[in-house]
Amino acid sequence: MENIQSMIVELLGPSGPLMIVGLLGVFLILITLPVLLKREVDPLDKLKAAGRAAEASASKGEKLRSATRKDKLEKYSSFLEPQNADEYSADKLTLLQAGYSGNNAVRIFHFSKFALGLFGLVCGGIFAMVQMAQVEVTAQDLVLWIMVPGGVGYFLPKYWVSRRKQKRIEAITNAFPDSLDMMLVCVEAGQSLDQSILRVARELKSGFPELASEFETVSQEVKAGKDKNTVLKDMSERCGVADIASFVTVLVQSSQFGTSISDALRVYSAEMRDKRVMRAEEAANKLPTKMTLATMMLTVPPLMAMLIGPSIYAIATSLGGR
Repeated sequence: MENIQSMIVELLGPSGPLMIVGLLGVFLILITLPVLLKREVDPLDKLKAAGRAAEASASKGEKLRSATRKDKLEKYSSFLEPQNADEYSADKLTLLQAGYSGNNAVRIFHFSKFALGLFGLVCGGIFAMVQMAQVEVTAQDLVLWIMVPGGVGYFLPKYWVSRRKQKRIEAITNAFPDSLDMMLVCVEAGQSLDQSILRVARELKSGFPELASEFETVSQEVKAGKDKNTVLKDMSERCGVADIASFVTVLVQSSQFGTSISDALRVYSAEMRDKRVMRAEEAANKLPTKMTLATMMLTVPPLMAMLIGPSIYAIATSLGGR
């Protein structure tokens, strides 16, 4: 045992045994964690699965979901999904606003955080081992080399979802005024609101796929028999845009009080056009302030060199001649 320990110290340095123990711990966690997190199958779930299989075989071989496509993360749902209903709803709404509308989006999101965090820890451990074999490092450096990659991997999915959400909201906001104008034209041409939403979705699909997808979802849910007001409110929550929330409120009030939808669309589309112009003017007014620092850094040094440079050169020449 002492010979093995001395060999490890010679190969990896004084902290070699500690590194070996740490790696063994990581491997044990990777091996035992799936066993500990595996959820026992409920007998009632087995009966339900058997009933679904019987119904699928009785319906001329048509299957809603193949057994090979079963979600493999379902047995870890108690670990990967928030158990608090409010946290689960908040995560699901955030993913919906980012464009991830799958049933398992929350589960995959938390699995990505866990997997990337663990991968970062492993990469940091390997890097720390390589550095310790070459030079002598302190405990603080060792902790930073291991924990920083793990933290980056853990928070990377959250950053990605936040960026996707921001870009999607911006795309929907830019496309919304044009969609209102097209919807107004369709309604004034004699189409109903449902038909106009479907037509606008088809027209916007190539240029603005985010908003077109939301309009298609609204049209399909209305065709399925869902209440129109509920469908519109769900769309405003999925989009996360204040203008669409106000638009949904206008449509709901128009249907409740029996006012003309075309008049409401005309007024609101004009307001959205004005608001888009105001956003453009605001961005244009911010531009000089943002360019001030760059202008000073790129303009002042060459200007000072041209104005003061000849004088400094003349003074240096005259002093050197003396």
